[in-house]
Amino acid sequence: AHGQRGYRDPLGLGVTYPALKRFAGLARAAPERLFLRFEGQRVSYGQAARASRRVANALRAWRGPGGPLRPGQTVALLVGNEPGFVWAWLGLAMLGAVPAFLGTALRRGALLHCLRGCGARALLVARDLYEAVEPLLPTLQELGIVVWVLGPGPCPPGVTSLQELMEEASEEPVPSDLSTPKDMMDTCLYIFTSGTTGLPKAACISHLKCIMCLGFYRLVGASSKDVIYVALPLYHMSGSLLGIVGCIGIGATCVLKRKFSASQFWGDCEHYGVTVFQYIGELCRYLVNQPKGEGQREHGLRLAVGSGLRPDVWREFLRRFGNVRIVETYGMTEGNVTFFNYTSTLGAVGRGSFLYRLFCPFELVRYDVLQGAPVRDAAGWCQRVGPGETGLLIAPVTPKNPFLGYAGGRELSEHKLLRGVFAVGDAYFNTGDLMAQDAADFVYFRDRTGDTYRWKGENVATTEVAEALAALDSLQEVNVYGVAVPGYEGRAGMAAIVLRPGCELDGAQLYSHVVEFLPPYARPRFLRVQDHLETTQTFKQHKVRLASEGCDPTRLPDPLYLLDDASEAYVPLTTRLWEGVVSGAVRI
Repeated sequence: AHGQRGYRDPLGLGVTYPALKRFAGLARAAPERLFLRFEGQRVSYGQAARASRRVANALRAWRGPGGPLRPGQTVALLVGNEPGFVWAWLGLAMLGAVPAFLGTALRRGALLHCLRGCGARALLVARDLYEAVEPLLPTLQELGIVVWVLGPGPCPPGVTSLQELMEEASEEPVPSDLSTPKDMMDTCLYIFTSGTTGLPKAACISHLKCIMCLGFYRLVGASSKDVIYVALPLYHMSGSLLGIVGCIGIGATCVLKRKFSASQFWGDCEHYGVTVFQYIGELCRYLVNQPKGEGQREHGLRLAVGSGLRPDVWREFLRRFGNVRIVETYGMTEGNVTFFNYTSTLGAVGRGSFLYRLFCPFELVRYDVLQGAPVRDAAGWCQRVGPGETGLLIAPVTPKNPFLGYAGGRELSEHKLLRGVFAVGDAYFNTGDLMAQDAADFVYFRDRTGDTYRWKGENVATTEVAEALAALDSLQEVNVYGVAVPGYEGRAGMAAIVLRPGCELDGAQLYSHVVEFLPPYARPRFLRVQDHLETTQTFKQHKVRLASEGCDPTRLPDPLYLLDDASEAYVPLTTRLWEGVVSGAVRI
């Protein structure tokens, strides 16, 4: 385990693994209650418990390389959204093993990096993802990492079918002392951060965090009668801890999808009787960009819970789809600060009142975009921002508000901490997010520190520019980032855009729109028109790659445009015009 000690069983749940205790209780008290719906399958809590116990007993009886699985050992899961992911996760937890959730897009070097980083003793891989592992088998054998396939055989030498082991395994409960933690701060799970600016890191998830996730849906107003739609990847916190563990917390039914489909969503809501939707902001954007159709207002969806919902999409979602209560939240897999917008105030992630800060303390401090660090005064202390000002969100690290860090070297965790913030010896978790808090204490997300860029001596928040552009009916998707331009300090704004079907780019209209809604320094100097915007598997927009590709028309296949004040329009960025920009003959 990593992090501070001395915070033992704060909620009085005893020393049993909290999520397992709740799950086992439901399986005993209401074994026929529907837990999971997946494609054509209907799985009750009792059936799920038996499947999970078969996994646990199969791995406990394993007599292959390394011997039986022991408490505290790490098993990596390379499995997509399917019931087998859940059975494997719960089965491993019953043995006191520590599952490590791997992103399903990981391959070769990145996959090996993650396996080494979490200290995996074994790898459990889905049959449909086995080809990603096959080239690594010699290396895995050298590292002593056993490979189990979640599916039928036959398997090559050195690889074992878990399904065949499960067919011979008992459904009887395993001894509960195997899963009994010594401390609620012990690590019970590793979830890898997205790695958008580097290789993924294994964030340590404690039993305490699982307890908090057990209460997540009750906190936002859901109950055991709800049917919860989970289409987010289970290897991420939103899908697994908030989706599955949250569902177990209230004893509800989960509709699990392999992946999200905007065209299938409303049909699924009707077919499954969905009442609660777990979202990431981009999913809601996909929905509002769908053509209007039947059933989009005649549905039973009453609650949408998630994060990253931009105000323009929020408004359109309510206008299109009716009276759905939206609860926007904020949190990080490894973080120690969370927000809940329980009042549904449009655009806010939550409210940081005086009372809330007593339970979930945080600060907003001045941040220098150019230096990439908080601003410190002459004495070396950080400076708090005032109401309405944008600042870096940080949270104190204390025994009651811990940061457990990452598996691997201590320097990985230290990199996320700020020390000597307001006093000698203090430590704060650096979220890397820029926020603002208004006079009524509502907190608003502004940007990621790495996404904000500086132009003409001013800080430009990519989210604010994107929201302004997205107000144009002709634009379906927008991604704003800063690009380096020869001869200029800072970074010039560039927007990758996708036009709505049947629309063409009107350079004059777009120019007049940005002039009306954005100050001069925030107006994108360049446009890049694309057929679609690429996102990560967790639906986050790619900015780093686009920024690195720059704005040189000789290197990019997409149509590019330049903001031209003289003609009051965005004009095609030709090779000749670009040469003028580089030489300084054309000012931007």
